[in-house]
Amino acid sequence: MRVRVYYNLHKHTFSIQHRTSKGWRVRDYADTVRLTDVTFKVSEAGRQRVLREGRKNVHAFVIGTLADTVPDTPHRVTYNPFKAPTFVRADDGAPVTEAPVAVLHHKQVSIA
Repeated sequence: MRVRVYYNLHKHTFSIQHRTSKGWRVRDYADTVRLTDVTFKVSEAGRQRVLREGRKNVHAFVIGTLADTVPDTPHRVTYNPFKAPTFVRADDGAPVTEAPVAVLHHKQVSIA
């Protein structure tokens, strides 16, 4: 099942959204989420709103299929709307839009 995940600043955990007939709805929360067939999505309109207002809002998501286990994910990925319009690798700043697997754990995202 494809899900959309973001870090929830109020609950200090990841919110997991499932698609319904009414759009994406939060169905679960988790400290660790394992995904396969991953896409990283940033809403440019939401990013521009952050830049304009200086307030955070939910506009960046990791989308993928829930998995019980995944292989090692040695590359850390970050997102900062003030520094780049996309998710980037923490080590070299290369843009990241897709990955075969991702692990979201304690506010961090890592990919294979």
